[in-house]
Amino acid sequence: MNPIQGNVSIDAQNIMPIIKKWLYSDKDIFIREVVSNACDAITKLRMVDYKLAEGCSVRVQVDKAAKVLRFIDDGVGMTQEEVERNINQVAFSGAKSFLEEYAKEEDQENSGIIGHFGLGFYSVFMIADKVEIDTLSFRDGAQAVHWESEDGMAFTMTEGQRAARGTTITLHVNDAEEEFLNVWRVREVLERYCSFMAFPIYLDEIKEEDVKVSGEGGENAAEEKTETPINDTHPLYAKAPQDCTDEDYKAFYRKVFNGYDDPLFWIHLNVDYPFKLKGILYFPRLKEQFGGIEGQIKLYSGQVFVADNIKEVIPEFLMLLKGVIDCADFPLNVSRSFLQNDGYVRRISTHITKKVADKLTGMFKTERETYEGFWPDIHPFIKYGMMRDEKFAERMKDCLLFKTTEGKYVTLEEYKRANGEKLENKMVYTSDAARQDAAIRLFTERGIDVAVLDQAIDVNFVSYMEYSAGADSKFRFCRVDAELDSLTSEEDAEALDSDKLTGLIREAAGKDDLTVEIKPLANESIPLMLIEDEQTRRFGDMARIYGRSEFAMPAKYSVVMNSRSKTIRKLAGREKDERSLLLARQLYDLAELSRQPLEAEQMTAFIRRSMEIVDLAAQL
Repeated sequence: MNPIQGNVSIDAQNIMPIIKKWLYSDKDIFIREVVSNACDAITKLRMVDYKLAEGCSVRVQVDKAAKVLRFIDDGVGMTQEEVERNINQVAFSGAKSFLEEYAKEEDQENSGIIGHFGLGFYSVFMIADKVEIDTLSFRDGAQAVHWESEDGMAFTMTEGQRAARGTTITLHVNDAEEEFLNVWRVREVLERYCSFMAFPIYLDEIKEEDVKVSGEGGENAAEEKTETPINDTHPLYAKAPQDCTDEDYKAFYRKVFNGYDDPLFWIHLNVDYPFKLKGILYFPRLKEQFGGIEGQIKLYSGQVFVADNIKEVIPEFLMLLKGVIDCADFPLNVSRSFLQNDGYVRRISTHITKKVADKLTGMFKTERETYEGFWPDIHPFIKYGMMRDEKFAERMKDCLLFKTTEGKYVTLEEYKRANGEKLENKMVYTSDAARQDAAIRLFTERGIDVAVLDQAIDVNFVSYMEYSAGADSKFRFCRVDAELDSLTSEEDAEALDSDKLTGLIREAAGKDDLTVEIKPLANESIPLMLIEDEQTRRFGDMARIYGRSEFAMPAKYSVVMNSRSKTIRKLAGREKDERSLLLARQLYDLAELSRQPLEAEQMTAFIRRSMEIVDLAAQL
């Protein structure tokens, strides 16, 4: 067989269903594609003659009575040859052809033209059962062209009637997609996808009475056209940071995210090399809302909206932020697998992470007081980021703060220096300062700082800090009610009958195997404490957070009776009777209350017993 050479052909009947069903995941994307093409037409005109493009715009008309949508621009228009090439050939890039003709090679990359693949136009057949194009080229002597098709495959092209330069695309909306004949629906789509496109976009509603009065077609019927564009052609993120004020940033935040609260602070991204990237990332107020908060980072390509929260481009932990990222070289329609494996995308993600870390570390070093003021809002984000991103963690480890019960903010190293002599390789913390007040005072009265780690994320974070790469293998985090080895008094109290006290408290608790220790605690006012194993408690806390309480291990705790407490000494000196058991049960429940709320039956018994003790006290 002789060698045969040729080109693979595309069967329109096979490719059109694929374009209509799979190329775009949302039907409303056709509006973005057609408006993008219209903006490209004006961009091309500006490249030919900048003055000709002055005042050019895109106008979208909703004509519900006629069941049509019109997209009108006054850009370069098309000749018959260009219609045949750009429209009649699927996947032919008119943008590429135009750039090769009019732009210098070094300017082609920065042209500002959005579409490059020649597929976007065909998205209109997702909602239209007939499409018409009326166009007139800017070229001298050009003839107007009319093109129409009912399926994107068979078409008719004739001499057109358009008298002014530009293009009108008319979509005859099918019955199943009549939602796009509601002006509010079209406005919603325009504001989502086209809010920052480079040329003014106007939205008009053509009313039936206007058509009747004018006696003309819908394109010229509306006497009062909208003169306020729906888009911002010069968005703040596209400007140089030195040209933006604090109020500009706040106003942009409120407008884009429809909020009333001002952000804490922001990062303005403006990169030209090794890729073109512009954007603004805002730090919103998080605080206790962390567990259910969801940020919103809008990704744009050349001022055209692509999607929200694409984790392949924006690191997952940055999704807690709000912002706008615009990368002109980012394709509008790509698969997630492409993003996951694309080195260019990974470099963008890495750069964004670095800029966020640089902002935070710079603030810590030069504006620590301001940084501390933001800490209640930003600490969940930083902790989450450290657990998710090793490089971010490395940059942020020295800027991590811990708030103490005294209201001070300290780094880990500062905590070690202040408490190292009294604590050996550990940080003590509270997860509930009010409930654990008695245990906290045991430490603070000895001059030991207690950190406050009371957010849901802290359950995982303390384990991360202990076992992450590079962590001090000996350093541990210990809740105030986990162990009291550091709090025994150098001045021991008189020896007590440990067997008697152990038996009494076991009977009061109803647990024969309860571990009981008698120690001289530094604070005489605390008679008894329940000490729970740190690791067992953490495992249970995490199981509950993730909704898997059935996997939580049984609580593992012991009782410490303070031999320096007057109450314990008197209890040890009494004969065992009902009153001794009454007091022991009350002491045990009080210790339990400092850990967690009592169960219903326990609380009922506790209240009844409290009233009995009050009655006994009244008889004295």
